[in-house]
Amino acid sequence: MTTILLALVIGAAFGAVLDRVGASNPSFIGAMLNLTNLNLAKSIVLAIGVGSVLMFGGQMLGLVDVGHMSVKAAYGGVFLGGLLLGAGWALSGFCPGTGVVAAASGRKDALFFIAGGLLGVAAYMVTYPAWKSSGLLDAIAGGKVTLGAVPGAKYDGLTALPGDILGLVLGLGFVALAFALPERLTGAPAQVQPAE
Repeated sequence: MTTILLALVIGAAFGAVLDRVGASNPSFIGAMLNLTNLNLAKSIVLAIGVGSVLMFGGQMLGLVDVGHMSVKAAYGGVFLGGLLLGAGWALSGFCPGTGVVAAASGRKDALFFIAGGLLGVAAYMVTYPAWKSSGLLDAIAGGKVTLGAVPGAKYDGLTALPGDILGLVLGLGFVALAFALPERLTGAPAQVQPAE
């Protein structure tokens, strides 16, 4: 029961932060994707970088158990799904997490987004045998692999580089990128609509 309560508290806190930085507002997403307001992109890149530094730095210091690291298998369907997710994100202004946050904050359009996502999941479940037989769900490059091998992890590395050092360096690179990105790359500053 404690685990469920902790998950609810962390999820609610994460949702509040997403809403606060504007990730639940489709206008912010659109401005980010058309490169007229990169503040949300900077927040995302900074969060990835800080998370990576904390995770891999914590592993190196023995504060984070590498056994908790989970790596998803690489297969063609992941890349196809990523393209579909990106297209849906660009068209709707929501990704699955931000859509739920937007619905929780009262946006009615997010309810339609969630309904569409659930219909998409149902369609995938019904057609799963066809996807499985197509070969799109077969592992690529060994399936569950990382860029570099992390000591104590059960995953192979694609390179001989130490994965914890690589993760730390990439994380620091993301942090630096977050601070180096300008506010916008094209056009005039975006006029962002307030949340409904």
